[in-house]
Amino acid sequence: MIKEIQQISKGMPTSDGAGVKMTRLIGTPEIDMLDPFLMLDYFGTENPDDYISGFPSHPHRGFETMTYMIAGHMRHEDNHGNSGLLKPGGIQWMTAGKGIVHSEMPEQVSGEMRGFQLWINLPSYAKMTPAGYQDYEPESVPVETAADGSQTRVIVGKTDQGTVGPVVNNFVHPLFMDVHLKPDQTWSQTVNAADNSFMYVIDGELSVGEQKRTLGQGSLAILTAGETISLQAKSKASRFIVGSALPINEPIARHGPFVMNTQAEIKQAFEDFRQGLF
Repeated sequence: MIKEIQQISKGMPTSDGAGVKMTRLIGTPEIDMLDPFLMLDYFGTENPDDYISGFPSHPHRGFETMTYMIAGHMRHEDNHGNSGLLKPGGIQWMTAGKGIVHSEMPEQVSGEMRGFQLWINLPSYAKMTPAGYQDYEPESVPVETAADGSQTRVIVGKTDQGTVGPVVNNFVHPLFMDVHLKPDQTWSQTVNAADNSFMYVIDGELSVGEQKRTLGQGSLAILTAGETISLQAKSKASRFIVGSALPINEPIARHGPFVMNTQAEIKQAFEDFRQGLF
């Protein structure tokens, strides 16, 4: 069955950290979450005032984050001794697990800063797993080029042709890809029939599914159930991201930087953080 567009959203302008401006696509009153995806932010600006304040040190517990850079440089550090520099095309996949305190600060004072941050939930049995990082340089992210010239950067998951992304996640078996199409080119990908899936158009516009519904630049689509994502670029070159993963189907309790299963666990997270146990 081909996935169709179930819902389209332009997201909600917001700010986070110390005032970084962004568009929140998942995690809004319109789209609260898409299990297991808790939040999706898109940040994109050439104005340093919109990003220069960055994300000073803050805690997390109970989920994972992925930062995917398109343009700009961001430095991340944490209280476990990890440090890395995110470059255009680079990936940071952080497992907050039982607790981590980290910062994400721009390593530039001018120029474009653009990318995504995605929050992915952890199942209850893994929420207190040790914290960890997966950092990947742009050159370590495989790019699959089809016979027609379309290109797919594979961050996590496997394409139908067998290209595997570097990120390892055995909790929800996610897929996340960055796809470039020329005008009128088609693209398809098989996913697990039980997955929840979304896509966001960075540039151009797409014709999605057998219904050929148009998804324009700057729009997020939540997709219906199905085993295949199928689409075609329209009259312009197009670029989009696509995400898909198995839902966890568990109760969620969240407050700010903590995502657990019960309010008691949230209370414990705050207490553990205050006691310096992260």
